[in-house]
Amino acid sequence: MTSSWGRRLLASLVSAVAVAAIGLVASTVVLLVANQLNTQVLGNITTYTVWPTLTSFVLSAVAALLGCMDRRWIAVVAGVLVAFVSTVVGMLILFSTLNAPINGQAWGQIAQSLISINLPFWLSTAIALPTAGFAVFTAIEAQGAPVSRKIALVRIPAGNLSEGLITHIDREAVDSELADSQWDAYVAALSAAGWQTVEVASADKLADSVFVEDTAVVFGDTAVISRPGADSRKPEIAGTEAALRAQGLRLLRIEEPGTLDGGDVLKVGDTVYVGRGGRTNAEGIRQLRALVAPLGYTVVAVPVTKALHLKTAVTALPDGTVIGYEPLVDDARIFERFLPVPEAHGTAVVVLDDETVLMSSSAPGSVALVEDLGYTVIQVDISEFEKLEGCVTCLSIRIR
Repeated sequence: MTSSWGRRLLASLVSAVAVAAIGLVASTVVLLVANQLNTQVLGNITTYTVWPTLTSFVLSAVAALLGCMDRRWIAVVAGVLVAFVSTVVGMLILFSTLNAPINGQAWGQIAQSLISINLPFWLSTAIALPTAGFAVFTAIEAQGAPVSRKIALVRIPAGNLSEGLITHIDREAVDSELADSQWDAYVAALSAAGWQTVEVASADKLADSVFVEDTAVVFGDTAVISRPGADSRKPEIAGTEAALRAQGLRLLRIEEPGTLDGGDVLKVGDTVYVGRGGRTNAEGIRQLRALVAPLGYTVVAVPVTKALHLKTAVTALPDGTVIGYEPLVDDARIFERFLPVPEAHGTAVVVLDDETVLMSSSAPGSVALVEDLGYTVIQVDISEFEKLEGCVTCLSIRIR
């Protein structure tokens, strides 16, 4: 987390320098041209621009640290505010250094300057922050190496878990007490394997909220906040976003009309397979492709018609081999290496490290197959969550 915040601070400061420099240079050049390139007026120009420039640097850096560079439209709003506030505050500081009284006449002069001598400065600053400043901030944040860590975000089952959505299976009665016990064992298994478990704020009225993986996808130090395909699940993302921000991750997001469930996203090296099915639409895939391309990932769209999510049908072993239950897979030829497993609940593995995976105990044949490939398999019973089309992957968000 230190590395991530250190890089965020660096990105904020450098982008603020860029914004302030553009405002200073642009206003100086315009005012020089207005004075027929008479360099003798540089002193007067500097007097008017130095304090607004310094103020814009401070405000731009603070705005970036507070998240105003995380989304372009917020940067646009922040640019306008920073431009006007830095101009006004800079002029007030100038008056103070000149021992001029801050009265009605002074405020009139400040207002007049906004459409005269200070116009080039605030206009160029308002444009620079969401353009050059945003580009510099984003580039620096994207360059850092991922922090080596093993954190799993989990979310306690809601009180109305039994009302969770199902689409491809018949509804069965869910034992809530047993589900709670199984969730505890799942979290304990992650902890025993060396993962730090962090609880996302509970959402007791959101039945599917335990399936936290659907609300975000993590790419190193960047997290893409999803936009769930089921309307009832859209409120789930707020808690996940807060938890990811607390971990120091840079946040991007899928915007309307795109939809994307994290359960439809399978990362294999620098290839990102994304299921196009009932919960993830084409616009969601298009947006994800645009968001992760600068991070070095290639998105491959995969049709999903026989299962709820792509990772209901397939996941991947640590060596990149994709495993899946063939009756649920639309086209196995999409994957470079595909290995069929004998049970529907054996498709899901959580990669704990290069040698160890977590699997459901309800798929003994699949467990035996994976063990025969030389992997250590930790088994957990999640039968109550499987009644709601859940699996071991969707119960956590892993930050590596």
